[in-house]
Amino acid sequence: MAVVQISCTPLGEGSGGLSKFVAGCLQLVKESGLNYQLTPMGTILEGELDEIFALVRKMHESPFNAGAHRVSTLIKIDDRRDREHTMERKMRSVEEQLVE
Repeated sequence: MAVVQISCTPLGEGSGGLSKFVAGCLQLVKESGLNYQLTPMGTILEGELDEIFALVRKMHESPFNAGAHRVSTLIKIDDRRDREHTMERKMRSVEEQLVE
């Protein structure tokens, strides 16, 4: 299972507000049924890599479909295959290392 962070940013949009583009991408994520977490800087996806790649392609196209003329998409992939790998497990692992 992979954990992937994605951020699709339309460039050259004069208003500065990008929430309508983010909402369009997030709608695709919800429809996919994949586990996800929306963050202020992007969206984290969890699932099988083939499913995520198909969704990433749709998310990259979404701002174009909403009127953008240029889109920059940043993708960060953590694909671990030797044991269970989830967003929750990654966060729990770090929290367990905190000294109280």
